[in-house]
Amino acid sequence: MSELLIVYHSRTGGSRQMAQAAAEAAETEITTTLVKAAEATPEDLLQASGYIFCAPENLAAISGVMKDFFDRCYYPVLGKIEGRPYAQMVCAGSDGENAVRQIARIATGWRLKVIQEPIIVCTHAQTPDAILAEKKLTNEQLAPCRDLGQAFGAGLSMGVF
Repeated sequence: MSELLIVYHSRTGGSRQMAQAAAEAAETEITTTLVKAAEATPEDLLQASGYIFCAPENLAAISGVMKDFFDRCYYPVLGKIEGRPYAQMVCAGSDGENAVRQIARIATGWRLKVIQEPIIVCTHAQTPDAILAEKKLTNEQLAPCRDLGQAFGAGLSMGVF
């Protein structure tokens, strides 16, 4: 049975909202598991047929908690998940590009197959107060996340990926 795993980290709510939007849309198509990065395990990765990784960009990099997830899980699943599809979403205060590159390099090491261009939601948070403030993303910002979840779920359920 196919399953979509969405692993996310969020300190101020933006990435959480993105991951939840994708999960809610995917659940209409396929079994979907939404897991916080701090709680995700290699077994979660091995059980899933495809992945969405969702992280905030902190200091021009993926968040430390998301990096910890990849550090803990990388070698235990290396060579065991090759060819599985993945996508990524990043919540950033500016461009998010470095976080995207980091996740893509890790996914390349796992030999995962990217299914679409990354989604970057830019909050334009540039001051300490704005960066640390709880985020409230708009329906317009969350729409691409929902679209990704629904399309990914449908593709997995139909065996497209």
